[in-house]
Amino acid sequence: MASSGGTEKLERKTVEKNRRIHMKNLCSKLCSLIPVSKNTVTQKDLLDQAFGYIKELKERVDRLRELKEMTSRVMIAFRPSQVEVRNLDPNLEVILVCESRTRFMFHEVINVLEEEGVEVINASFSTVGDRIFHSIHCQAISTRIGLDPSRIDQRLKELVR
Repeated sequence: MASSGGTEKLERKTVEKNRRIHMKNLCSKLCSLIPVSKNTVTQKDLLDQAFGYIKELKERVDRLRELKEMTSRVMIAFRPSQVEVRNLDPNLEVILVCESRTRFMFHEVINVLEEEGVEVINASFSTVGDRIFHSIHCQAISTRIGLDPSRIDQRLKELVR
């Protein structure tokens, strides 16, 4: 029986030695992932620093998440569609910038332009993120009648808002 007790002791020592080696390797990995001060002497110091660092990171993530949510709420509330009408006599360039969620019918924009006496020469759009950029190039149907860019600007702003 004495020999089985000795074997059991050796097995426990081996298991404990392997556990310590494993813990040392884990602490080394942890040490490589966090900023460690020169005052770190023991594994307890390392674990205390890791705890503080993780807590600090969590608080930072929470602050950034709150800031992002607040910013997105503000951006949604204060990001109206933009309309810019440029008079390039006798031509006209209309730039519309709106969110992809903005609901307006593009054909209504074209109707407003035609009602104001312009003919659409070219229209294009591109999407960047959640914004859509429309570019419409027009010219006056009759150069004798002329264009009223401010009226077109006003009507288009009413349409897209």
